[in-house]
Amino acid sequence: MSSPTEPSDGPHRPTVPAQPTPTEQPAPAEQPAPAEQPATDKQSTPVEPTPAEKPQYPVPRPLERHDPAAAQPPRPPSPPGGVAPGLRKAPPQPPRPGPHPVHQEQRQQGHGGPQGAVATLAPPTRPPHPAPNPPPNPPNPALISPVRLGPPHPTLFQRHWPVRSVAAGPTVLIGGLVTAVVAAAALPLDRPGIGWPVAGLALVVALLVVLLRMDPKQRGTSAVEATCWSAAAVALLSVGVFRAAGWLFFLCVLAAFGSVALAVGAGRRVPAVFAALVNLPMAGFRSLPWVRYGMSRARAKEGASGATRLLGSIGLGVLLLVVFGALFASADAAFDQIVQTILPDLSLSTPLRWLFVGAVAAWLTFGGAFLLHNPSTLGDGRPRRGRVVRWYEWVVPVGAVLAVFGIFVGVQVAVLFGDRDYVMRTAGLTFADYARKGFWQLLVVTLLTLVVIAVTVRKASRETARERALLRVVLGLLSLGALVVVVSALWRMDVYEQAYGFSRLRVLVSAFELWLGGLLVLIMVAGVVPATRWLPRAAVALWVVTLLGLAVLNPDRFIAEQNVARYAYKNADLWYLSTLSADAAPALDKLPPGARECTLSGISADVHDGDDWRGWNLGRAEARRIVPEVVSADDYPCSRRY
Repeated sequence: MSSPTEPSDGPHRPTVPAQPTPTEQPAPAEQPAPAEQPATDKQSTPVEPTPAEKPQYPVPRPLERHDPAAAQPPRPPSPPGGVAPGLRKAPPQPPRPGPHPVHQEQRQQGHGGPQGAVATLAPPTRPPHPAPNPPPNPPNPALISPVRLGPPHPTLFQRHWPVRSVAAGPTVLIGGLVTAVVAAAALPLDRPGIGWPVAGLALVVALLVVLLRMDPKQRGTSAVEATCWSAAAVALLSVGVFRAAGWLFFLCVLAAFGSVALAVGAGRRVPAVFAALVNLPMAGFRSLPWVRYGMSRARAKEGASGATRLLGSIGLGVLLLVVFGALFASADAAFDQIVQTILPDLSLSTPLRWLFVGAVAAWLTFGGAFLLHNPSTLGDGRPRRGRVVRWYEWVVPVGAVLAVFGIFVGVQVAVLFGDRDYVMRTAGLTFADYARKGFWQLLVVTLLTLVVIAVTVRKASRETARERALLRVVLGLLSLGALVVVVSALWRMDVYEQAYGFSRLRVLVSAFELWLGGLLVLIMVAGVVPATRWLPRAAVALWVVTLLGLAVLNPDRFIAEQNVARYAYKNADLWYLSTLSADAAPALDKLPPGARECTLSGISADVHDGDDWRGWNLGRAEARRIVPEVVSADDYPCSRRY
C-alpha cells in the first residue's frame, strides 16, 4: 500500500501505479484522482489533504462511497478446473493492513512513504461546497432593441382629452341630422340674413338637448353657463338680421363661433380659452369614428329594415310635397308667389351648396356633442410657476414702469389732453401726426401693460399677507395708470376724427380701445376678489358685449351721419361714403342732389336684387325703399375731397 503524493509548487500530478506482473493479481480500480490542489508549502513529499483542503467537486450533491470491487470489470467465467490454460493460479492475497500509526502521523504532518507510491483516499463523508457560479456573459449588442420596451408613454390626447364615450347616442345622431337639414335649407352664404340665426338656433338647441340628457356628474360645464353662451351666439348671429355691414357681421360670426366653443368647453384658464377655439373643429374630426360606432350600434339595435323604412318614408314625403306643391302653385298665383319666396333659386350649384352647408353644420354639431361627452383639459392644468421671485425682485422693475406712468401723466398733461389750440401752437405738428403717433403708441403701451401684469401675477411670491397686499396695491396703481392712457388714446382719436371725419377702421379701433379699458377694470376687480378663474371668460364676454354695442350703434350709419353733418362746411370724402353698406342709406339720403346719387349708386346696385326669406335683412329692406331703382355711377361720379 502506497502513500499519497505530496503537493508541490507546480500543478499536482498523481503518480501512476506500476503494472502488475502476470503472476500478480491486478490491483483493484482506484478512485479518480481528485482535482488539482494549489501548493501549500515548499516540500516535495506528497501528503494527504486536511479536511479544510479537501477537493471541491463541481456537482453539488453527495458522492456515494467508492467500492473497489464494483469498479472492477466483470471477469470471464472460469473454465472447468478453475484455471485458464496457460495461466498460473495466483496465491491468495493476505488481508490488506491498515496504515501504520507512524505513517498516519507522518501523513498528517506532511511526510509520506516512499516516492512513487500510490495513495488511496477515502471518499468524502459530507457533500462538498458548490462551485461559484460563473460570471454572466455580456448581452449581445445585436439583440438589444432600439425601441424602449414596456408600455408606451400616454399621448397628449390620452392625458388631457381621453375618450370616455365610445359611441354617439341617438340624441346626438338625430340632433346632427336635424341641424344639417335646417342649416342647408336656411343658411345664405353670400350675405347676412335671417337664415343665420335660424341655423345657429338649431345648432345650440341640439347641443343643449344633448347636455341636458347627460348625467350631471359627467358634465364638463354647467347647464346655466352653456345656456348663456348659447344665447350670446344666437344674439351675435342675429346681428345679420338688422345690420347689412359685412365687416361687422363677420366679426360677429367669429365671436359666435367662440361662444359655442366656450359653451361646450370646460376650460377656465387663459390657455384653455384659446385652446377651446381649436378644440371644437378638432373634435369634429375626432367625432367621425364616434358617430360611426353610434350608427352601427343603432343599426344593430333597430335592424337594417328599420333604417330602410325611415329613408323610404323621408323620400316619399319629399315626393308628395313636390307634387302637391307644384299643382297648387300652378293653380293659384298668390300661392305661387309664396312658393317662389320660400324656395331658393334652383341651379346646378344649389345641391352642392346644400351638401357643403349641411356637412359643416353636422360636423360642428357632432364635434360639440363629442366635447360634451369627452371634455378636454388642454391648457387647463395647474400652471408651472417655475421660479418664484421675492417681493423686492419684482417691485424694482414694476415700480420703474409705475414711475414712468406717473411722470408721463403728471408732467405731460398738455400732451395727453391737448386740444386744437395746443396742436396749432406746436411747430410742425399736424392733426394727423398728433393723433396717429399718439394713439398707436398709447395702444402699444396698454398692451404691454397687460403683459407686465400677467407676468408679475405669475412670478410674484404670495406666501404672506404682506406680499399679497403689496402685489394688489402695485398692480392696481399700474392698471389705473394704464386706464388713464386708454382715456388719452380715445381723446386723441376723437381729435383726429373731428378733423378728418370718421371711418370704419377708426371706429373699430376706438371700440377695441374701449374693450381694453374694460379689461383693465376687470383686472382691478380681480385684485380684490380672490378667485380669478372667471377672468378669462369674463374678458371674452366683455368682447361679445362690445360687438353687440357696436351693432346697436350701427357703425356704417353713424359714420355716414357724422360725415354728412360736416359736408356743408368741410370737405367730405364722397367716394368713401359710396363704399358703405346699405345701413348708411337713410343718412346718405340727406345729401344734396348730385352727392346723394353719387353715394347711393353702390348701395342701389347691391340691394336691387330682392332677397328670399333666408337673406332678409332690415338694413337692405330700408335701403331698397329709399333707392327703388338702380343709380348709375357713371352719371354721378364721386370725387375724393379732403
